[in-house]
Amino acid sequence: MLPAALSRDRRPCVRSISWSPIGMAPNYGCLLAVCTVEGRVKIYRPPFCDFSAEWVEVVDISDRLYDYLTKINFGELDNTPSEFSHGQPIIQGFAEEQPKSCAIDLPNSGTLKQYKRRKVNVTTYNIKDSETFQDQLSNPINTGSTTAGSDENKIDRRTTKVLGNCKLPLITAEKYASRCAMLSSLVIAWSPVLWLPSKICSAPENDSSNGFSILAVGGKSGKISVWRINVPQYYSIEHSRGPTTVTFVGLLQAHNSWVTTISLALLGSESNPQVLLASGSSDGSVRIWIGKGEELLDPSGANNAPFSLLKEVVSVNFVPISVLSLAIPVQTMHKMLLAVGKGSGSFEVWTADISSSIFDKVGLYDAHDCAVTGLAWAFDGCCLYSCGQENYVRAWVLDGSALCEVSIPSNIPGLRSSNDLPNVFVSCLGVAASPGNIALAMVRNVDGDSLDPMYEGRLQKAVVELLWIGGQQKDILSSSSSDFAGEAFLDFSANELNYWESDILWYLTKYENLDNPLVVWDIVAALLAFKQSAPKYTDHILVKWLSVTFLGSYTGLSIGEVLTCIPENFSKITSRKLHLLNIICRRVILSDVKAEEINCKVNLGGPAVTKAEHLTLWIELLFSSEKELRERLVGFSLATFINRLSDSTTTFSRPGFWYPVGVEQMELWIALNHDCVRDQLKVLASEVRKHERRLQSSEYGVEEHCIYCSESVTFDSPEVAHCQCSNSTDKTVQIHQMARCAVSMQVCPAIPLWFCKCCCRRASKLPPETLFTLPGYPLDFKSLTESSVKEIPTKPLCPFCGIPLQRLQPDFLLSPSPV
Repeated sequence: MLPAALSRDRRPCVRSISWSPIGMAPNYGCLLAVCTVEGRVKIYRPPFCDFSAEWVEVVDISDRLYDYLTKINFGELDNTPSEFSHGQPIIQGFAEEQPKSCAIDLPNSGTLKQYKRRKVNVTTYNIKDSETFQDQLSNPINTGSTTAGSDENKIDRRTTKVLGNCKLPLITAEKYASRCAMLSSLVIAWSPVLWLPSKICSAPENDSSNGFSILAVGGKSGKISVWRINVPQYYSIEHSRGPTTVTFVGLLQAHNSWVTTISLALLGSESNPQVLLASGSSDGSVRIWIGKGEELLDPSGANNAPFSLLKEVVSVNFVPISVLSLAIPVQTMHKMLLAVGKGSGSFEVWTADISSSIFDKVGLYDAHDCAVTGLAWAFDGCCLYSCGQENYVRAWVLDGSALCEVSIPSNIPGLRSSNDLPNVFVSCLGVAASPGNIALAMVRNVDGDSLDPMYEGRLQKAVVELLWIGGQQKDILSSSSSDFAGEAFLDFSANELNYWESDILWYLTKYENLDNPLVVWDIVAALLAFKQSAPKYTDHILVKWLSVTFLGSYTGLSIGEVLTCIPENFSKITSRKLHLLNIICRRVILSDVKAEEINCKVNLGGPAVTKAEHLTLWIELLFSSEKELRERLVGFSLATFINRLSDSTTTFSRPGFWYPVGVEQMELWIALNHDCVRDQLKVLASEVRKHERRLQSSEYGVEEHCIYCSESVTFDSPEVAHCQCSNSTDKTVQIHQMARCAVSMQVCPAIPLWFCKCCCRRASKLPPETLFTLPGYPLDFKSLTESSVKEIPTKPLCPFCGIPLQRLQPDFLLSPSPV
């Protein structure tokens, strides 16, 4: 059932939310930062091991900020002007809560009952600065003298009783308002993950990795609290005991009024990463700050501020800033694009060269009649999408030094039109582009009078609308056309077909970069939609991508000829390209065939396969690609096993690092496929047989037994295992089928397993990170593993699809499907 509240307050309980980059959660997922209307900020993780639909709180940022501010007495005793104040790291894990030091029991806005009573040393605070309310009531408190009968004396008695029970010092109204403003948060934002070189981050604290993300929290005081959240050292789906390292970096006095919006971006190379922080305020000012990765990692230097002011883009004025969108184009890493949305309905666009600190204003545009509520850059900074409170969404194209409005594509790849949506929206609250910039998500506010007050009106506050933008026009004077010679369909123009083709091909090429996680749901959805309405056009796009990626150039070959020639070049293809190929094969071409049937190679001659002539070629291409990846995994495992035996000082890795498991099963797989595997694997298998005694140890391989009846299991397939046990009662034979680990080929134990949503394989062990970075089939596995014998990090990715693995959850724990 959906959670419901008994309160009749119609205000939303959440003011701002922000998703972390992928890989920040203990299960390799995302963390969610939430800022409520009460000004509290908390970080949550998905309930992957809690058997609950409610997200689990990781850390309360507001409590941590309150603890720090009480230690420095809210900065009231520090008269030295300082732009940044530094804090200490805080570890949120399975340890007990540390006792609070001297703290004032001061609530932030509206959370008076949520703070625990703390002991306070009153002598540590100077309360003689001015004549306070406590000073005026000092005589009645000390003497307790009252005169019965008068109203003033009644008030004195009540005040004496209240203040007599209070153990905390009183503060002035100005201090109370100032402290409440410091604790009242308004907006939150995450930065991309910064990976520092090993020479800079040689000894990560608390078993955390050398990667971290910055969480910026803006408040009513004009300050931004900066937090560093480290990437987990290892991932698990069985428990969440791996600690999440949360470090308070400091307070940045960004503005003199409320901080209303924040946007962060990553700048610089791998050796010198930097973070750009854009902040907007209710006083109309916009400022750009820059912070170096080394200083964010260790902000203890007195004269080394983690963030320094780069440019005040917009000075103080009477128009508040409502939203910011900061982007760094991939093609020009030192170029910055900034869109500034205002409460008046207009927005500004700025471009900058960070290396030379030259900022240029593109223009001011009166785009909306009400406040601008959302801005999103797309297509590597070529397009900008804006939405306003008046429920309009507009598209813009950045052409050189000018921004021109263009229409949003009306034709969509599918059968349903956007006109079928009910007209119940009254405003647009935000906009965001999908990872592949193929779709646009908009948050729409719903007209309560148009909904059923008994059902939808009580729970449905807003909806998310998705629009296709793959056919978006990106240049003003475009006359290009697609070389697709098929018939027109769904009223698509030649330019729209060309834009769709170029967008899909460009982003498939972009995902070949290992820094970009394989999140391709939007591209897969678009190809599936085109496959239903125009299958020839889908084949045209895929043939072009396959020819350029696997054959070197597009030569106009037919789809059958391309599919036949590709397997010959697999040894020269990177693992990431093979993963992309497998995803396209399974989720687009073979979407009507069950993944289990493909893995076990059963029922592949049915009607779903024989209805297309070239579908069999796609299946053979998928089998060849997965066989190539399996040979790389087996070869790397066997070579690592041999090198470990020769190194007597090598011990088994700690959590988060890989060591070869299932060597005996891999040797059996090579024997079963002796005629179709490479000679290098045969040589490695023969060397492994020389260590039969070592193979019997529980470290590398054990005799397998059925997890249901404890009978022995024979190896006949890397996907599934079968056993036979005889029942003495009825003399029948029962056969149990068990899944094998996709990494080690061992029988999966009866514990929570990693699961791939693409190929539906399961894994009890995680693959080595090296497998996903191979540029091709190694010429010598032993020389490849010699440099990485000691510790090889694991990666929670599918070894055949490259997408993040997850824990398979029961259906009753899933959230309600969107309507």
